[in-house]
Amino acid sequence: MTSEATHIGTDWLTQAGLRPTRQRVALASLLVGDGMDRHVTAESLYADVQTHGESVSLATVYNTLRAFCDAGLMQEITVDGSKSYFDTNTHDHPHFFWEDTRVLTDAPMDQLEIIRLPDVPEGAEVSKVDVVIRLRRK
Repeated sequence: MTSEATHIGTDWLTQAGLRPTRQRVALASLLVGDGMDRHVTAESLYADVQTHGESVSLATVYNTLRAFCDAGLMQEITVDGSKSYFDTNTHDHPHFFWEDTRVLTDAPMDQLEIIRLPDVPEGAEVSKVDVVIRLRRK
């Protein structure tokens, strides 16, 4: 990882009030070091950090992703009720899920129109609406 990526990752953590430990900085640098948004699974991020020669366990990757979500740095998108993807873009936006490659990508927000949501039960309020559009190749 470049020193610039490390600097960007460290700043990302400190702005959210997270202590920049060696493992957090390594993961943050991979996630935001080039300024691009990422959709990762814990397993894909673990593989990426291993290829960069960092020593971080898969359990640490899971725990760190959870900490990043709790701090508002990432959002979790669950696909198939069991597989979680983590997105560095925390603004509300829809996603495409490519079933053949199991890849999650952003869908164009300006093309999504939700006209009405169902009435929620009394005593409840909508906290978030996740839109995942599943795709398969023809």
